[in-house]
Amino acid sequence: DGRDVTAAFRRGAEIAGIKKREGLPVLDARREREKLADVADRSPEEIREYTPLLYSTMLELSRSYQSRLIGVATPLTERIAAALDETPDLFPERASVACQGLEGSNAQMACDRLFRHPNILYLSSFDAVFSAIEKGLCRYGIIPVENSTAGSVNAVYDRMMHHNFHIVRSVRMKIDHNLLVKPGVKREDIREIWSHEQALNQCSEFLAAFPGVKIIPCENTAVAARTVAQSDRRDIAAIASRACVETYGLACLAASVQNSEDNYTRFVCIGKELEIFPGANRTSVMLVLRHEPGSLYKILARLYALDINLIKLESRPLPGRPFEFMFYFDLDAPVYSPRLIQWIGEMPGACESFQYLGSYAEEV
Repeated sequence: DGRDVTAAFRRGAEIAGIKKREGLPVLDARREREKLADVADRSPEEIREYTPLLYSTMLELSRSYQSRLIGVATPLTERIAAALDETPDLFPERASVACQGLEGSNAQMACDRLFRHPNILYLSSFDAVFSAIEKGLCRYGIIPVENSTAGSVNAVYDRMMHHNFHIVRSVRMKIDHNLLVKPGVKREDIREIWSHEQALNQCSEFLAAFPGVKIIPCENTAVAARTVAQSDRRDIAAIASRACVETYGLACLAASVQNSEDNYTRFVCIGKELEIFPGANRTSVMLVLRHEPGSLYKILARLYALDINLIKLESRPLPGRPFEFMFYFDLDAPVYSPRLIQWIGEMPGACESFQYLGSYAEEV
């Protein structure tokens, strides 16, 4: 009953005091294994497979409680505290920013939403944007991470595992896709339609009305528009933003051809340095868990115990490690929350690897 739970946590507080005085780690893996084995041996046969799980969860939460009482700072939590002190109060209006694609791309429009006077460096791939940040060629980069209808941009999550970066801002933008052609080209003239794979997925219902037309994915919607504009052919079209009409001298044959009117893409602004601007109420992390039963459950149990809301969970395969995954979390929690800082401080010891990507505000 409730008295047993209270007694258990009082005992946890006593143990925390002992560990703090003697400089012992919160986790005593050998002792916990012995305790779980003893519980299983003493349990009736019909519930023997359940009691270790119950006690393992209690031990996990007890350790979390002890960590709070001990309050031991880690290098990561100290970095976060330093970033909060050192980051300017205002997000910069001017900056050098890397974007994948060309003028007229959705990334460029997202950049213009975040910065009043950006100096944009256009690059050919997401990988190049990450590299430009790492090498100091640009202070920031703009990367799409998910769409409300087509889902996550898997190519971006796959690249995240190979680069060092921090998220400093995000923006959610309504995306309108349009069928663009050279002036005078008619619908029946079209033999090929070019665009980015995500845009093609977002316009699948419209494209189904072109059964004999070849659909060609390319690296960016603006690249597709430029390809149509520069080609000598008059039988190709592009799905791209309305901004590409004026930029590349094209005509809009059909407007807003996406499957849903509520078509939004979320872009993140990344940087090399850890910067945490005021109003940061969203946190992103990446982690690799030990390949054993219950490892993800234990992480989620700590979030639940600390009342931290998980708003996105993405998993991506680990290269060279079949059936193992990297997990990406978005947390709806302000960086100023002691509970969030406690969870972040506990994670490096609970995971095989843990990367704090940043805390930031999202513009809508």
